Amino acid sequence: MANFAKPSVPRFSVDVYQNEYLPEGGREVNAIVTVTATGGGTLGGGLSPATSDGRPSAAVAIMVDCSGSMDYPPTKMRNARDATAAAVDTLRDGTHFAVIAGTHVAAEVYPGDGGLAVASPTTRHRAKQALRRLASGGGTAIGTWLRLADRLLSSADVALRHGILLTDGRNEHESPEDLRAALDACAGRFTCDARGVGTDWEVKEVTGIASALLGTADIVADPAGLAADFTRMMETAMGKEVADVALRVWTPVGTTLRYVKQVAPAVEDVTARRTEAGPRAGDYPTGSWGDESRDYHLCVEVPPAGLGREMLAARVSLVVPQPDGSAQNLGAQGLVRAVWTDDMTASTAISPQVAHYTGQAELAQVIKQGLDLRKVGDFDGATAKLGRAVQLASASGNADTAKLLSKVVDVVDAATGTVRLKTRVAQADEMTLETRSTKTVRVKK
Repeated sequence: MANFAKPSVPRFSVDVYQNEYLPEGGREVNAIVTVTATGGGTLGGGLSPATSDGRPSAAVAIMVDCSGSMDYPPTKMRNARDATAAAVDTLRDGTHFAVIAGTHVAAEVYPGDGGLAVASPTTRHRAKQALRRLASGGGTAIGTWLRLADRLLSSADVALRHGILLTDGRNEHESPEDLRAALDACAGRFTCDARGVGTDWEVKEVTGIASALLGTADIVADPAGLAADFTRMMETAMGKEVADVALRVWTPVGTTLRYVKQVAPAVEDVTARRTEAGPRAGDYPTGSWGDESRDYHLCVEVPPAGLGREMLAARVSLVVPQPDGSAQNLGAQGLVRAVWTDDMTASTAISPQVAHYTGQAELAQVIKQGLDLRKVGDFDGATAKLGRAVQLASASGNADTAKLLSKVVDVVDAATGTVRLKTRVAQADEMTLETRSTKTVRVKK
């Protein structure tokens, strides 16, 4: 483990948890890589632009669904205005920001001059006055909202760019291809948290937006909870210190990196997002960081070797891209090893961390499979998958997911995964389980 040396920059560390021992002929190496950022505050050191108080400069675009469905019930639009006002109040002085009204087109609400405002008591007050003009009507074309947010966010020379997106309906006024093209265009340019309010939106659309833009997704089933949720999201955004951190993985000749997955705080497969970074090295995007810790699962296939041999299977480091196209190394490194042994006890042991997160990844998968089967009427298949989910949630101590599962199934025996599907399930409960299915609990070290 190594730490970044400059005291003004958040210190990153990398810890590797694995069983490095393989039996003769063994080829698969699994490791959990824990990345931790601590001691933020000021960036300095030329890492990225900063405000006068030394904190990283930031820009935020808040995208509010103003389609016709936001009028049903009438309190929904009022709650959305109040939530946006709460988010604006949470902006720290010096943050660039804009508010966007989203329908089948995207419209600037504030500042409305094709650019961004800079947060101050005056601009926050003006923004909240402008929110009174938000009115519902029209359709939903989320790709247009994202493209406008990208244009506005890119107008400022800042270190961190972030979006908050609220929708209450399905993306019915543009094609899935148009939304995908917008997400591809915005990926890597800003991060975005997405929220679905009520129960008339599509879970896969909202979670897909957050996944593509390295943000979080969640449901706010009761619009009255929007203000608290928006405040939390903005507080988290204001706590970010470093943008565009990439996990750089180097592997030696003869090895194959089978996958790289984030496994905590949520499951997210980033394998396909690799960009080449020199001979036998690739970068995997992780988005923006504040004071926090995340876990990643690496699976490496190594060439077989004789007993007693050992090799470096992978080297993990952290980098941040620079304007000149180079990458700044954040000084933290972890090593994944492979050692061949005839000690059966050593070679057959499974790292507790690897075992835990393998179970958490399966938990997310079987929840989605079970809910999909339930939707198409395969109740036996759904019972089997959701029973397995109950078993995994119980064994891993994932109490939050276990509680959500209990809204969909009656648990007979959690240890064996014996359950019965409930005959009546509230739509909000089913959508909450689906939206939060990828959230994991940290392994107890």
